[in-house]
Amino acid sequence: MNTRGVYQRLVRADRRDQSQAHQRIIARNGLRQVVANSLQAVGDQVVNAKTVLPWLLASLGAPMVLVGLLVPIRESGSMLPQAALAPMVQRRGRRTTVWIIGAAGQALATAALALIAATLDGQAAGVLLLAALALFSVSRSLCSLAGKDVLGRTVPEGERGQINGWSTVFSGAVAITLGLLIRLLGGDDVSTMVLAALLGAAALAWVLAAVVYRGVREPEQENPPASAVEDEGWARSAWNLLRSDAGFRRFVVARALLLVSALSPPFVVALSAATGDAGLGSLGPFVMAQGVAALVGGRPFGRWADRSSRRLMLWGAAFATLVVVLFLAVVLFIPGSRELWWIYPAVYLVLVLSHTAVRVARKTYVVDLAEGDLRTRYIAVANTAMGVLLLVAGAISGALAALGPEAALGFLAVLGVAGVVVSHSLPETGKTG
Repeated sequence: MNTRGVYQRLVRADRRDQSQAHQRIIARNGLRQVVANSLQAVGDQVVNAKTVLPWLLASLGAPMVLVGLLVPIRESGSMLPQAALAPMVQRRGRRTTVWIIGAAGQALATAALALIAATLDGQAAGVLLLAALALFSVSRSLCSLAGKDVLGRTVPEGERGQINGWSTVFSGAVAITLGLLIRLLGGDDVSTMVLAALLGAAALAWVLAAVVYRGVREPEQENPPASAVEDEGWARSAWNLLRSDAGFRRFVVARALLLVSALSPPFVVALSAATGDAGLGSLGPFVMAQGVAALVGGRPFGRWADRSSRRLMLWGAAFATLVVVLFLAVVLFIPGSRELWWIYPAVYLVLVLSHTAVRVARKTYVVDLAEGDLRTRYIAVANTAMGVLLLVAGAISGALAALGPEAALGFLAVLGVAGVVVSHSLPETGKTG
C-alpha cells in the first residue's frame, strides 16, 4: 500500500476538494509527523518528571528537595521561553528546521541524563540532572512552538486532531512495553543501570525523530521581514495580545484551570509511595497505566478533537475533576482503602486518560484558532503564560501538600470545576464553528 493509502486508512476526512497530487503531499507530511511525534513521545515516557526521574533521583541518593523541582523545570521550562523565541521562529521561512534543532537538543540532554545515571551519585548527580533537564525543556520549547505551526501549514483542518491522536496511540503502545520491562527488570531494587540504558534508548529516539521530520515539506515561503513583535518587544507584545484578544484570553484562562488533569497524578503517586515500597518494580504499573491511557484514548480523542476540540476539553476536565473527588472520598472516608495497592494505578490510569483527552483537545484547538504568524503568536504566548501560571498553581498545590496530598488534590478539584465553566464559554473553531 502506498503512502496515500496508509494515511487515508489512519485519518478520516472529506477530501472532495483535494486533488490526488495534493492528497499525496498531505499524506507524506502527515505520516512523517505521526512517526516523528511518536518517537518524541516514546522518549517522553522515559524522561518523565512525574514517574521515572523521581525514581532516578532516589536511586542516585540525591537530596529529596530536588524532587520538588523536577516538574516545574520540565513543564515551565518548556513553556516560559516561547514568547521570547517566537520572533526567531517567525523569521524562518522553514519552521521544520527549528523542530529539528529542538529534537537534537533533547537528544543531547537525554544522553547527558544517561551518563549521569551511569557514573555519578549524590548531590552532584542531582544538580547536574536538573541542569540537563533544563536544557531538555528549552529544547522542547522549540519543538512545541514549531511543531504546531508546521502541522497547521502542512495538514488541513479536520485532520490535525487525528495526527495528534495517532502519535499518542503509538507512544502508548511503547509505554506499556516500557512499563512491563521496568516491572520485569526492576524487581524490588532501584537499578540505575537499567534507567541509564532506557535513557540512552530515549536519546536515540529523538535522533531518529529528527531524521524523519527532516522529510516534511512545507509550502514555499520566503523568510518574512522583522515583525511588529520585534519592534515593541516580545513581553509587551504578549501582554498586548492577551489584553486585546478576548477569545484568546479566555482560552488561556481555561487552559490554566484545566491543570487538574496534569497536576493530580503525581499526588496519587505520592499517596501510593506512602503506603507501598519504593523499588523500581513498583514504578512499572504507573508507566503501564500511562501507556494504556495513550493507547486507548489517542485515536478516538483525535477524531473527537477534529469534530469539536472545545467539547473534548470540557468533558476531559469534568471527568478528571469527578475522579479526583471520588478518589478523595474513598481514601478519606472508607477505612482500609489506603492499603489497597491497586487503587492508585487505577486512579492514575483514569486521570492520565482524562489528561490525554484534554491535551489532544487543546493542541488541536490552538492550531485551529488562527492561521499564519498569528497562530505562532497564539501558541507562544499561550505557552509562556501557562509556564507562569503552572509555577503559581504548582507552588500553591505544593504548599498545600505540606498538609498532605489530599489537600492539594482538593485544591486541584476546585480548579477543575472552574475550568469546566470557562471551557463551556469558549467559541468553537474550524469546521464546527
